[in-house]
Amino acid sequence: MKKVILMFTLLVTTIAFAQDKNKKASIEVDGVCGMCKERIEKAAIRTKGVKSAVWSVDTHELKLIFDERKTDLKTISKKVASVGHDTKEIKATEEEYNSIHPCCKYRDEEVRKDHEPKEEEKNN
Repeated sequence: MKKVILMFTLLVTTIAFAQDKNKKASIEVDGVCGMCKERIEKAAIRTKGVKSAVWSVDTHELKLIFDERKTDLKTISKKVASVGHDTKEIKATEEEYNSIHPCCKYRDEEVRKDHEPKEEEKNN
């Protein structure tokens, strides 16, 4: 009987503290264009444990599905920052930021303006 109770307790404890292998989360990542999208998604998906990474140019939201037994949001943010893109938690270094294409310099006000939708695009 003691063995049954011990096994049941162990099972309940394991289930209660199990980490999610298909955790869904999103983080904000700075960028301005399709080239940024490709770079951000590639960096995230190359992080061990990340199963899906989709970044929106419009919302700057990186939607993720990952195995939290293998990685976490901070690790993914570091990987994205390492290719030159700031997240809320981790900022890319100047060297990392300067490695991205001039059209992708999201910290530059002029570059951001160049990527804003034109009036006729907004109306359609």
